[in-house]
Amino acid sequence: MTRTVGVEEELLLFDPATREVAAAAPSVLKEFREHGHGRQVPRAATDELDQELFRHQLETRTDPETDLDTVLTQLLAARRTAGQAARASELRTGACGIVPLGGHRSVVTSNDRYRAMVDTFGEVARTGGTCGMHVHTEVASDEEGVAVIDRIAPWLPVLLALSTNSPFVDGRDSGYASWRSQVWSRWPSAGPTEQFGSVEGYAEVTRMLIETGAARDAGMLYFDARLSVGQPTVEVRVCDVCTDPGIALGIVALVRALVETAAHDDRAGRQFPRWRAETLRAAQWRAARFGMSDTLVDPTAGGLRPARVVVEALVQTVRPALEAAGDLDRLRDLLERCVSDNGATRQRAAFERSGTLVAVVDDLVARTEGSWTRPDRP
Repeated sequence: MTRTVGVEEELLLFDPATREVAAAAPSVLKEFREHGHGRQVPRAATDELDQELFRHQLETRTDPETDLDTVLTQLLAARRTAGQAARASELRTGACGIVPLGGHRSVVTSNDRYRAMVDTFGEVARTGGTCGMHVHTEVASDEEGVAVIDRIAPWLPVLLALSTNSPFVDGRDSGYASWRSQVWSRWPSAGPTEQFGSVEGYAEVTRMLIETGAARDAGMLYFDARLSVGQPTVEVRVCDVCTDPGIALGIVALVRALVETAAHDDRAGRQFPRWRAETLRAAQWRAARFGMSDTLVDPTAGGLRPARVVVEALVQTVRPALEAAGDLDRLRDLLERCVSDNGATRQRAAFERSGTLVAVVDDLVARTEGSWTRPDRP
């Protein structure tokens, strides 16, 4: 059986005159629901747009699918829905992990839940308007899901490195390939997790985080990988949103293969290393700091190796699952793109050419819109 996968993307709303983000999601959504695809009933997932914590963000999603070509088609359709809705309000969308130039980034969406989050978490919430890509992969049960989460943890920093797409923040270079991940890690329930061991262990950690106020409910468990709320999936949440949909698709293929490999190894009773949270955080920090431009922690060897070598080790680890799903050949070209020309690399190249972050935003918007107006099939 090939597992279904689905993708959620968070996108920024840009003012094309200033290139800053615009706190305009309520008006964009109102226009969309009154005059756009939002009038269709019933609607496909790709014709739905959701609000996020801040008004400079929109969220899109795809349906659960087994075929990655269909996933790509839906991802581009969802981007088109968001992009056309933004254009109707004289704005633009961009797939970028964090706000590059500033703007109205701390205007909270008018929603009781979101207001309560800001009241509870203060500055952590007020500066939390980042954009990630969440990949949902089907699992047979919560038991299988927890076993998967426990086994894939050391590989998640590698996925982050492939996706890095947020080097600039508030008009300056952060020095990180993914500054989004560093901002996101401020949430008390976010980041890598040690092994839970069982569904009961997962439930106990959930109970403790809610009881202490670190999470309001299960929907605020911001683990790098978690059991989805209300869906039979493991949700991998570690990645920046990718401007290039081809890179996004390659990561989706790797996530599904990781889940399948972990589930297969669990059924076979194979032992796996126990990684401490400190080690996982160090691996994730390195991925966020350097992306694909330096060395990463290699889960197969435990030390630092060139990023390309670690990615190749990941592919070899999940190769049978990639072959069974028909994704291996497709992945080779996509991984070359991830390694040599990912989001952080492209943003910094745009800055080097122009010396201005205005050009970086223009490039982000052009590539995001180009993905659905002139889609290049990976």
